[in-house]
Amino acid sequence: MSKRDYYEVLGVGKTASADEIKKAFRKAAVKHHPDKEGGDETKFKEINEAYEVLKDQQKRQRYDQFGHAGVGGASGGGAGGNPFEGFGGQNVHFDFGDGGLGDIFGQFFGGGQQSQRGPKRGRDVETSITLSFEQAVFGDEREIELDLDSECTHCKGTTVEPGYSMKVCDTCKGAGQQVRVMNTIFGQMQQAVTCETCHGAGKVPEKVCTVCHGKGTERRKQTITLKIPAGIDDGATIRLKERGEAIGGGSHGDLYVHIRVKAHKKFTREGDIILSEEHVNMIDAALGTEIDVDTVDGKVRMKVPAGTQSGTDFKLSKHGVPHLRSESRGSHIVSIIVDTPTKLSKKQKELLEQFTGAKKRSLF
Repeated sequence: MSKRDYYEVLGVGKTASADEIKKAFRKAAVKHHPDKEGGDETKFKEINEAYEVLKDQQKRQRYDQFGHAGVGGASGGGAGGNPFEGFGGQNVHFDFGDGGLGDIFGQFFGGGQQSQRGPKRGRDVETSITLSFEQAVFGDEREIELDLDSECTHCKGTTVEPGYSMKVCDTCKGAGQQVRVMNTIFGQMQQAVTCETCHGAGKVPEKVCTVCHGKGTERRKQTITLKIPAGIDDGATIRLKERGEAIGGGSHGDLYVHIRVKAHKKFTREGDIILSEEHVNMIDAALGTEIDVDTVDGKVRMKVPAGTQSGTDFKLSKHGVPHLRSESRGSHIVSIIVDTPTKLSKKQKELLEQFTGAKKRSLF
């Protein structure tokens, strides 16, 4: 579905001032706010998206010149073009596995104590890695070393000494729970709590593992290979299902890898757009020239037309950041800075004065 023109969304003309844009945004936002009766959440998001671009002078200039492609396909509450905006921008979990929701209701019942009768799960683990600008753009593969509680190599995580089996817990008789009697102002009350002996499993080992002593895990270093998708941004989080810590008789927790991206000395990024500046001298800007522009793909030859003014933007298509959910790429926007000489020789000054005089005479 194609995006509507941002000026049309706010109901203003393309020559509208910053104050006019702000007033139009406030009026439209109040009218369509989803918390208001008759509000429209879709229109409210569209209004926010338009305002985020048009309130920013540089983004507005690129939008006027290149349309939606010039602002990175802005969506949601920002102009970054992040397809996962509904999950909190780039603080999103990429689930490389079959995800599942745990029983989030268990903790609200049983006197505030979560039942242990269901499958047990190991501890989630968090770590972070730092990428270069180019690695974030094109993706990478990293090996991460972590000290984790891993499955016991002797009992294979069962907590039972090999050659023995599990037996019914003598304390709870296999129920996994014990009933406690509590004295309250309303009299005696019974409360079911997790069995202290079997921890809710209903069974205990005939003989506990002599290596892990019934824990089912042992601490050891693990090397995990992480594939980083092209186009990932600073602040993103990758989730690796069941690559966290193990637990005896249960499943592994998850591993969350937080991504940090180093700043580039020449490039900046807005969503799938890469921005940079190139300097040309006054004469080349006036007469026109061709320059070699640095991009993440290497140097690209770009034409600078005669009469180019300082601050003019040029778009290099498909030299930006790859989209996370498709094979397409954003653009690279090059802003031209025209350098005005500060020190001139006598001859240079005479030539410029001749040029200025000729220009003035041509006006009459």
